[in-house]
Amino acid sequence: MSRLSDHAAPSRRAVLQGASVAGGGLLLGFSLPRAAKAQTASASGVFAPDAFIRIGRDDRVTLIMSQVEMGQGIHTAIPMILAEELDVPLSQVTTEEAPPNDKLYGNPIFYIQMTGGSTSVRALFMPMRKTAAAARAMLVTAAAQTWGVDAAACRTEAGAVIHDASGSRLGYGALVDAASVVPRPESPVLKDPKTFKLIGTPAKRLDTPDKVNGKAVFGIDALPDGVRFATLASCPVFGGTLGACDEKAALAVPGVRQVVKLDTLVAVVADHMWAAKLGLAALDIQWNDGPHAALSSVDLWGAIGKASEADGVTAQKIGDVDAALKGDGVITASYELPLLAHATMEPMNCTVHVTPDSCEIWVGIQVMTKAQRIAAAITGLPPEKITIHNHLIGGGFGRRLEEDGVGVAVRIAQHVDGPVKVVWTREEDIQHDMYRPVYRNVMGGRVENGKLVAWTHRVVGPAIIARYLPPAFKNGIDVDAVDGAIDLPYDIPHLRVDYVRHEMAGVPTAFWRGVGPNSTIFAAESFIDKLARQAGSDPLTFRRGLLAKNPRGLATLDLAAQKAGWGGALADRTGRGIAFQFVMGSFVATIAEVAVADDGVVTVKHITSAVDCGTIINPDTVVAQIQGGLIFGLTAASHGEITIERGRVQQSNFHDYRMLRINEVPTIAVHLVPSNEAPGGIGEPGTVAAMPAVANAIYAATGVQIQRMPIDPTLLAKKRSA
Repeated sequence: MSRLSDHAAPSRRAVLQGASVAGGGLLLGFSLPRAAKAQTASASGVFAPDAFIRIGRDDRVTLIMSQVEMGQGIHTAIPMILAEELDVPLSQVTTEEAPPNDKLYGNPIFYIQMTGGSTSVRALFMPMRKTAAAARAMLVTAAAQTWGVDAAACRTEAGAVIHDASGSRLGYGALVDAASVVPRPESPVLKDPKTFKLIGTPAKRLDTPDKVNGKAVFGIDALPDGVRFATLASCPVFGGTLGACDEKAALAVPGVRQVVKLDTLVAVVADHMWAAKLGLAALDIQWNDGPHAALSSVDLWGAIGKASEADGVTAQKIGDVDAALKGDGVITASYELPLLAHATMEPMNCTVHVTPDSCEIWVGIQVMTKAQRIAAAITGLPPEKITIHNHLIGGGFGRRLEEDGVGVAVRIAQHVDGPVKVVWTREEDIQHDMYRPVYRNVMGGRVENGKLVAWTHRVVGPAIIARYLPPAFKNGIDVDAVDGAIDLPYDIPHLRVDYVRHEMAGVPTAFWRGVGPNSTIFAAESFIDKLARQAGSDPLTFRRGLLAKNPRGLATLDLAAQKAGWGGALADRTGRGIAFQFVMGSFVATIAEVAVADDGVVTVKHITSAVDCGTIINPDTVVAQIQGGLIFGLTAASHGEITIERGRVQQSNFHDYRMLRINEVPTIAVHLVPSNEAPGGIGEPGTVAAMPAVANAIYAATGVQIQRMPIDPTLLAKKRSA
């Protein structure tokens, strides 16, 4: 979703706003687009700004976080930006979760209060710097006035203002009252990146200690007083409903309190989770399968194949593609990706307490205001009566961008006296996910005199954006679906990208880590290798020629090739493959080395990635995110596929929806390119890189190109590929 800002039309420019004092601290707020001005503090000392910094008399700096921590490290990275520009030790900064409010806390790229699309650092980097710089300037002015000296003669260091000539020093906490009446600078002077002491250096994650000692609270850990547990079964067929349900056996299970029957599901409420599970298993349920009872994966593949034959809406056009495709050397290919579940490590869960005049929710979710709105719609209560306690997220991957689970939990809670924790079993989660959709990419290209002169790319798949963020769906184009296909980093004189919207009847779809570029980069980078072969060129050399006018991209690719030992000798049926991308504002070049056994089994031995993500906040986090993304993508390449038969998802748990195991993880080396450019996103590019890099390595090792994921070993067995 790296291009949503180009189409949803929000301004990324944050405007600094006023300061006020309350409760013994200096309050500084920065504005996100469309946000109201920061509110002054109430007499009770409760602050209500848009997004803000609070500096207390105790020298503590509190950052109210509008973005949600789900393992990507932003609860360290954003405080690092603040601490750098404010000139305080990172250990002096604490964070508090922002309440739900799109107007005050909306992500500058999406408008809504949302964590996703690898946007947190990109969206908040400059607003946070400007806010902190304004705070620093106000504190310096306050100190200078206190001492009767020129502010230009003062400096800041480690949370204090210092006047070297007199030896005077005041900590920020001692200055907050005086600073609160200092006029706020409209254009504060930012630090020169050359003077950064914290940004760009490794920092231990602030949330790690509590995760190690067990103090960290995830959504599933929330246990309000009197809470009961519930688990549920939904109709196994998409769009089906509940028929009959005999609850007698369930109610006989010790600890079971009640059975809640809704239109599409049944939930068992009990004193603890085990009793709820036993009670659910004891139910005698009959389902009405509904209109999709005959749906199968064969149907899905056939339908998207037929849809890909239609003309699409042009998303990008350069030169005269039709004329350039005339003549010899034209090559075509198609590439497909299957349905995938999210399978978050923390089971899906939501705790809710509904009363006649309130609704309280404990959850870990990427979209707090969406959760608040669905609860308000179901209960009929005004949004201000819906309290959301958002917690750490044990894996989102796009699944917790959806509020459907909150809606289900609220509907169940309406029938329960007291708070109820609804937990989805792994089976229920995998078989009732909102899935990464089936995608098909149809490619065409022509090479002339060893050079790529024409390129066509037709992207076929659902328009998730049309449902999720309607303002971004314009002119029939899903900007996420074509992300990675448009604005290629390569220099191609004649290019056309088309989009064909194809919704999958009955199957709910949603974003999945890496979003649209998972599909488009897999297709584009696989096709580049196919064209390189036609040109009689080495895949690295071929790409270098296409990047001649892109120095950042070329440097990133060259670094990866050097570190991976590109061109070095390899054993039989062993190969190296490249994937290069510019998505989410970051250049990533990835080289995989694989060995293919005679029976077609693929072993990924090494992966080398070079990353230019602009200004690096915490290099340790960048490396960790690339590593985690690569493993997530390798899981999909090796094992990932949801299949449907008779309207039912056939996979149910990790035995048949496999995760990559420790012995399957290759060595991974990540090399970072220093840069002062604007920060790019990093949470998803690793996932995007994995499939094409491995597929191209298999191509090099066997001469067989994988055109549909996951990898099918039977296509690679020696008797087939010889």
